[in-house]
Amino acid sequence: MSGAGTTYSRPVDGFRLAYDRTGGGPPVVLLHGWPGDRTDYRLLAPLLTDVADVVVPDLRGFGNSDRHAVEPEEGYSADAQARSVVGLLHELELGPVVLAGYDIGSRIAQTVARLAPERVRALVVAPPLPGAGARLLDPAVVTEFWYQNLHRSGLPEKLLDGDRNAVRGYLEHFWTHWSGPSFTPAAADLDRLADGYARPGAFTSSIGWYRVGPGILVRGLAEQPPAPEDRLAIPTRVLWPEHDPLFPSAWADRLDEFFADVTVTPVPGAGHFLPLEAPEAFAAAIRAALD
Repeated sequence: MSGAGTTYSRPVDGFRLAYDRTGGGPPVVLLHGWPGDRTDYRLLAPLLTDVADVVVPDLRGFGNSDRHAVEPEEGYSADAQARSVVGLLHELELGPVVLAGYDIGSRIAQTVARLAPERVRALVVAPPLPGAGARLLDPAVVTEFWYQNLHRSGLPEKLLDGDRNAVRGYLEHFWTHWSGPSFTPAAADLDRLADGYARPGAFTSSIGWYRVGPGILVRGLAEQPPAPEDRLAIPTRVLWPEHDPLFPSAWADRLDEFFADVTVTPVPGAGHFLPLEAPEAFAAAIRAALD
């Protein structure tokens, strides 16, 4: 992936974010997931440019954004990623924004809403979301989350980082296994992602998220709902795909323990990669949040 012609933010903690900006109107910011980059929104963003100022960054360590060999807690945690997003909102004088995301982008969007609620008008997110609890230990779920333990080991540096063929095969597994039955990633898109993720150090920086603290599963098991008055007050629209193997739709049953104003919309037929599998449904939810 070339950085030629890329627009960058001012650095926060030494990290610049590459971003695209299109359209005009009230601001919408779209946060991508792993294993993707800002092009995850290539079908969704054009559906919004007639009504919104659409900003789509690469997160820290992804795509054309800066990546640094720092401790994950320092550079790639939810709070660290959120600081860069908030910095971008401040730099572009955006806000309050409709902030949308899926996968790690969802968690980062929720963190931004917690840290800088004055900057967020509404959330539009897909899983992960709080409330899974002990269901994270279900045998079928544990089987799906094997990759997180791999990411926390030293093996990715030895087996994947910098090896384009290995990286492409690894990414293809997730893009095919996590998607719904009607979605097949194009070879050209996998090639493009592999080109970016296979740059020396790029794969390792992309998994910094998984190396923070005790790990995502441990944190999920320890998660407790806040007091009712401390729930996130920002209006939150949740889109829950039918065929996401990581996050069963039954896990939407406790969201009102964490969000004071939340609506859940099932997305039939879709898998994990909602911006590409159901861009129209995602765009409709964002448009509704703008009304």
